[in-house]
Amino acid sequence: MNAISGAYEWLATGANWQGERGVWHRLAEHLYFSGVCLLISCLIALPLALWLGHLGKGGALAVNLSNVGRAIPTLAVLVLLTLTPLGRYGDVPTLIALVLFAVPPLLTNAYVGMREVDRSVVEAARGMGMSGWQLFARVELPLAYPMVMVGIRSAAVQVVATATLAAMAGEGGLGRIITAGFSLQNTPQVVAGAFLVAVLALLVEGLLALAARLFDPMRGRPGAAR
Repeated sequence: MNAISGAYEWLATGANWQGERGVWHRLAEHLYFSGVCLLISCLIALPLALWLGHLGKGGALAVNLSNVGRAIPTLAVLVLLTLTPLGRYGDVPTLIALVLFAVPPLLTNAYVGMREVDRSVVEAARGMGMSGWQLFARVELPLAYPMVMVGIRSAAVQVVATATLAAMAGEGGLGRIITAGFSLQNTPQVVAGAFLVAVLALLVEGLLALAARLFDPMRGRPGAAR
């Protein structure tokens, strides 16, 4: 049986979508892992990056932290954390590994976005008597918004794709469909699981791109400085 046609048949079988091992349940688990991880990563990375960018200091710190984060192999971290006492706490190792993976793009893009704000605009706002907080909230952050959202989109897509590794630690998510397919030597199921992850990543990218446009604070301001 051709793997592609077999994957289509697997996806078209209603029984594969029902129950605790079905697609809908695995999708809910996958979204939970990804959403919680992205939220925690944003709470860690964005305040630090925006603060450093506002101060104009700590560029080397932001870049080095990002480089270290990118150099960490997510699967290796996940396996090691699972073997530590943290492995007793369910999905904690998975969440930690995914957070470490998501922080670098958030940190880098938010910092770069703040530093690329036109300095003449900043100085003009400061000359108008804006306080540091007003300058940050009303000038720097709106102008840095596109780069911040690029970081969030990049982190979200990476996390959605990498969350499949949760199955390696015995956790849920769409990765369980893939690992089950390998265990059963069912290639169509493996292909179907990979297809679902790819489609989910593309949907997340598209929705976040749409949200970035809809909620852009500079939207509707022709000629606004970026």
